[in-house]
Amino acid sequence: MKKALAALATIGLLFPAFPAVAEIDWSQVEAAIGKKAAVAGTVHKYGLPRSDLHVTLDGVGIKPGLALGGWIAFEPSGHAAMMMGDLVLTETEVNPVMRSLLANGVQVTAVHNHLLRASPTPFYMHIGAHGDPVKLAKAVRDALAETKTPFEPSAAAAGEPPKIDFDTAQVEEALGSQGKNNGGVYQFSVPRADAIKAEGAPIAPSLGVAHAINFQPTGDGKAAITGDIVATAKEVEPLLKALQSNGIEVTALHSHMLDDEPRLFFVISGRTPTRLVWPRG
Repeated sequence: MKKALAALATIGLLFPAFPAVAEIDWSQVEAAIGKKAAVAGTVHKYGLPRSDLHVTLDGVGIKPGLALGGWIAFEPSGHAAMMMGDLVLTETEVNPVMRSLLANGVQVTAVHNHLLRASPTPFYMHIGAHGDPVKLAKAVRDALAETKTPFEPSAAAAGEPPKIDFDTAQVEEALGSQGKNNGGVYQFSVPRADAIKAEGAPIAPSLGVAHAINFQPTGDGKAAITGDIVATAKEVEPLLKALQSNGIEVTALHSHMLDDEPRLFFVISGRTPTRLVWPRG
């Protein structure tokens, strides 16, 4: 036994332990992107709302939290990080931003619309990368220099969000999930029950693979609604039928990633102001 311990000690001298992987300095990431993170577990998410855009749909002025909320998020992976994001762009911004991202090692995985009849029409660019989060954040910030994306916090963001004037408890009961007030929009993020992978590694729901459902109050107990529902291939058709049979408009069907497991599709849907108060019981 003593000889075995001595041998192990000798091996330890010959092959010293590898140094611990340095933790990511998130303050440097924040400096590079110019935003503070919202942290959920190990994921750091940076909101990039297009509060500069004035988009209307069926007479409703769209708030950033309803359908103009761009973002990027990082999940540590060894000494680097996996990044995913969704950028909200105008038509003329799409190609300049894409050129800048591709030139700096960021993948563009989807470009599409979310809204029908919106004026002006916003476009959505999904991005992904793996590497040094500081460099990736800088690459995104440089690309967004081609846009009018604001980086200073708005006056509205500094104070209390506008009150929600419908019964949020009833909506939470119906969805079986708890929402939050984000700038006067009541938002839900509901993870899928199954594990999702990209590049063979598990990815957290907050990296953009959770169902998102948003309610923007329009007065008198009504709200405009948008949803981004995550579905596998076999779930898509039943989902489309269920939405349409309940008077919810399907506005887009697309993928967000190139190498997800299982293969996921994102069904964008919405409804213009509808009453959300109904009798209990």
